[in-house]
Amino acid sequence: MTFSDIFKSSFLENVTAVSILDMVLAMALSFALGLFIFYIYKKTYAGVMYSSSFGVTLVALSMITTLVILAVTSNVVLSLGMVGALSIVRFRAAIKEPLDIAFLFWAIAVGIVLAAGMIPLAVIGSVIIGLVILVFANHKDHTNPYIVVLQCQDHASEQSAVSYLKEHTERCVTKSKTAQQGLVEVNLDVRLKDDNTDFINALSMQDGVRSAVLVSYNGEYMG
Repeated sequence: MTFSDIFKSSFLENVTAVSILDMVLAMALSFALGLFIFYIYKKTYAGVMYSSSFGVTLVALSMITTLVILAVTSNVVLSLGMVGALSIVRFRAAIKEPLDIAFLFWAIAVGIVLAAGMIPLAVIGSVIIGLVILVFANHKDHTNPYIVVLQCQDHASEQSAVSYLKEHTERCVTKSKTAQQGLVEVNLDVRLKDDNTDFINALSMQDGVRSAVLVSYNGEYMG
């Protein structure tokens, strides 16, 4: 062992494993594509409460993934240790919207592809994915769905009210029905012919109808 071998450090040798230019370029591109993913997420969000922290998470996730993959690709031994270290990580955050899972995988995939040096694939692929999500996530039905909640005194008044609804709406389907002594409550899914909702006023004035409520909803249900 020579004198230089004593001060030789494998840690210092890894300093130049990834060049400064590669690091700066990869991190800058991951930040730019992370912002693009954040923009698409913000434009297509259709939930109840928008979370800006989730959008920031998408940007950070793409940059963190790029950082990790750059380290892994520069050292085979480190890649094996990284697999073992990441296998003990558990995420407990609840995903409220199904589309949020796609955005998480998109951010991770962008980081992996960029760190692997496939810049055209990351950029062109992100643009295509963004356009697809914009087209399908913003696609809305031409008719707005509504729920009508009817409270009637008896079966005869219920039949009369439902027949009236079928005449004045484009579509009317019974979703649930609750019957009690002296009261029948029916929930119906309806599609309006136009934007006029005056029919609900006339419906509430019919004999035997105690109340008629029209509620708009997003229409996401099975059946």
